[in-house]
Amino acid sequence: MSAQTLAEKMISKNHMGISIASVTIGVGILTFPRSLAKATGAFDGWISVVLSGFCACVIGWLLAKLAARFPRQSFFEFTSIIATKPIAYILTLVVCIYTMLFVSFEIRAIGNIAKQYLFYNTPVEMITLSFLLIVQYAVVGTRVSMLRLNLLFLPVVLVVMLIVLLFTTQLFEVENIRPFFSSDWPALMEGTRAVGLSYSGFEIILFYTMLMKNPKEGAKAVTLGLSIPILLYLTIYMFVIGVFSADVATNLTYPTIELAKEVEIPGGFFERVESIFFTIWIMTIFNTCAMWLDITVLNLQSMFHKVRKTVWVLILSPIIYFVAMLPQNLVDFFTFADSITYFGMIVVYLCPILLLLIAVIRGVKGHE
Repeated sequence: MSAQTLAEKMISKNHMGISIASVTIGVGILTFPRSLAKATGAFDGWISVVLSGFCACVIGWLLAKLAARFPRQSFFEFTSIIATKPIAYILTLVVCIYTMLFVSFEIRAIGNIAKQYLFYNTPVEMITLSFLLIVQYAVVGTRVSMLRLNLLFLPVVLVVMLIVLLFTTQLFEVENIRPFFSSDWPALMEGTRAVGLSYSGFEIILFYTMLMKNPKEGAKAVTLGLSIPILLYLTIYMFVIGVFSADVATNLTYPTIELAKEVEIPGGFFERVESIFFTIWIMTIFNTCAMWLDITVLNLQSMFHKVRKTVWVLILSPIIYFVAMLPQNLVDFFTFADSITYFGMIVVYLCPILLLLIAVIRGVKGHE
């Protein structure tokens, strides 16, 4: 393989950063203002956004350092080196379960929200299945091409979000954000935990570092990738509280979409801005689902080399769809989401950090 061909199959630091930002800005961007307002009960929730973002950056930096020690090796391969092959098989399979659950959550979220705001008479099952089929099509293609879709979609999503915020400035009421600094530390810590669930996604650095042109820049990519959601979450929370107040935001299922519904563009050119916002937001969820499903396949292929990607996609998709349909109502759905996140904290945060600690103590490194 020529050097030029190899370079075309690699991604840059900025590309990885945009991919991290894209996968992080998922369903959480629609719901976190409600959880945060409920925890803090005030405008002070912005402090929790910053604290939680800082914690995510630290954890992401550690994960990037682990992957950078083994620059051209998969998660299964470097876990085998650090903690023996049997443990690597178990841990990698558990990671696959987590990533599959994440895809199930995301496609079910699409089904729920699309039915509520766009397709009133279409069954959730059909919306979810249709979206999963589109994600399948993306995953069976080349991996780098799929990742490069983030470069196309994320700027569009950010521009639309900024337009929504721009047109809601006239609805912003200073009285809604007063009093300042009224929340105590326990409330802020609870808010930090609540919004922390919306930062899930940066752990893709563990699996995609091996595709980077310079794996040592993984830590910088994480910082770049998380800085975008941190700034976006800060801005959205401030506007949600400024427009609705903390009390009202607590009772809104999807505060960010409700914020878009308040937008009135002069001239009546667009009468339902939330539909446009939601349609554009689907681009981000599409990338998120495609990357998580691809990571599942990537990990399975690293253990079972003879099985082709297409076969794995066809095997996993019915399981993902079945799990996505298990929650019977919104309460079950949000409980399902919380359970996945806590499970992920152990599987893709705690375990890899322990692997990094063991690798540093033993002085284990991979090869270029």
